[in-house]
Amino acid sequence: MLTPPRRMDVQEAADDLQRRTLAGMERPLDRMIYLASMRDYNTGLYYHDGLASRFTQEVASEATACCHQEAFRQLVRCSLAEIVRQLEAYLAATRVNPGEFVAAWKGLQPYRVAVPTESDPLAAELLGSNLKVALAILEARLHAPPGEPDASPHQSPDR
Repeated sequence: MLTPPRRMDVQEAADDLQRRTLAGMERPLDRMIYLASMRDYNTGLYYHDGLASRFTQEVASEATACCHQEAFRQLVRCSLAEIVRQLEAYLAATRVNPGEFVAAWKGLQPYRVAVPTESDPLAAELLGSNLKVALAILEARLHAPPGEPDASPHQSPDR
């Protein structure tokens, strides 16, 4: 019989993940997408070989889930203007053609599957809506004629 992970072990593993991997990712959007990529969509479990070798697979999965949930909570608390900035920075870091990025994100809506499984449905819907609006703002900026003022309103759309 498997013993459930101890809270102290999970916290130690989460701290390790924060220190060694996530500290280099300053934006919650980046962390949320990265951590979502570690989740097996068939089981909902997270896999991180480095953490699993230091702790156990169960502890690593739970610690990664905790960090994913924290990145989500941080992103939900961001203003719309901040989400737009994070999306622009994420786009720049991907080195993907901006038009292709916008088309893929509009069509596939990858931010919807990047939400942690145990998230509050209302918070997930709010974040999805904010990301959709941020994507529209980003698209408008990409299509603004050169020399035109910023395509978004000059007053920040802060909540």
